[in-house]
Amino acid sequence: MAEVQLASVSEKAVWVTNYLKSYTRASGYAPYMGRSESSIIRIRSELRTDAGSTINIPLILELRGRGVEGSEVLEGNEEEMENYGDQVRINWLRNGVVVPKSTSFRTEIDLLNAARERLVTWSKVKLRDSIINAFQSVIIPGVTDADGSPLADTAVLYANATAAQRNTYLQNNADRMLFGSDLANSASGNFATALGTVDTVNDQMSARVIQIAKSLAKRTTNNSKGMAINPYQSDATAGREWFVMFMDSFAFSQASRDPLIAQADRDARERGVDSNPIFQGGDRIYDGVILREIPELNTLNGVGTSGANVSRSFLCGAGALAIAWGQDPTPKSDRDRDYGFRPGVAIEELRGQKKTSFLGTNYGMVEVFTASTPIGS
Repeated sequence: MAEVQLASVSEKAVWVTNYLKSYTRASGYAPYMGRSESSIIRIRSELRTDAGSTINIPLILELRGRGVEGSEVLEGNEEEMENYGDQVRINWLRNGVVVPKSTSFRTEIDLLNAARERLVTWSKVKLRDSIINAFQSVIIPGVTDADGSPLADTAVLYANATAAQRNTYLQNNADRMLFGSDLANSASGNFATALGTVDTVNDQMSARVIQIAKSLAKRTTNNSKGMAINPYQSDATAGREWFVMFMDSFAFSQASRDPLIAQADRDARERGVDSNPIFQGGDRIYDGVILREIPELNTLNGVGTSGANVSRSFLCGAGALAIAWGQDPTPKSDRDRDYGFRPGVAIEELRGQKKTSFLGTNYGMVEVFTASTPIGS
């Protein structure tokens, strides 16, 4: 009797589609990932079709010269258009599970399908952690080439950065770093000293801290390097500009309990149980800043005043971080191992990510350090 057999390629295609749909969604960053220049996390995919190990990200600065007026001669008085470049390097990420028949025959559970689900979870966590590591990295300024042109910056994990590297990072980003609720806390130019000024009384996450951070983002257009932090969204007609602030659970709970933010949710937003975050949780919005909780963001333990723990949050505008894919996450299966006795499933992708920077300076974010105090402490 003839029976219809489902082609394995069809089954695989369905699984790949379902996998990709949930891959970025579970990271917490999905709403802010996209291919446009206004996306906070900008996706680049040129290497899917072109050979190479790096994606180049250009930055062309605004013209800030005086120009000429009236009958003044322009020839010879033209302005140099400054431009820089950043790079994202990609690398292979893989994992797999082998389920021998000597194990699978003992149970009714389809262990290969269970392995597929676990690989999906693994790759989601891998993406989320890679983004977090990129946000929290320390930027190392690129050196100059033989012609004196600056080479692209690199990044190291915060935990692996030396004290000198952290200090240089702070000095290069003095106009886009906020320690607690006082701009003067970073005046030393020493990263450890600045962290040591953050105390649990005055420096928790609050409406004041959020507004100071936003003002820093808007004022960076006047810095000496001319690198503006452009808003994530803007409405020029109404004069509105929107930023997104990623923060850990400690900072998010402090912000949610701030009297001004709580009052805004209570009095200015819809009062329905189905929509107001007072009842349902979810993102907060205050003064044009969307507050997004990322529980997995790391806390810096024991570095604040009197050994206080410190949360590190990121107020982001357009192009704060870039992700490059050379190959989308792709499922693999191998049913021929050991004459079919040890079938396996795997995931592989070719990806890299980096906090966007030029000349050692964050391009799209203000970093905020506040006291990490649990509710009830």
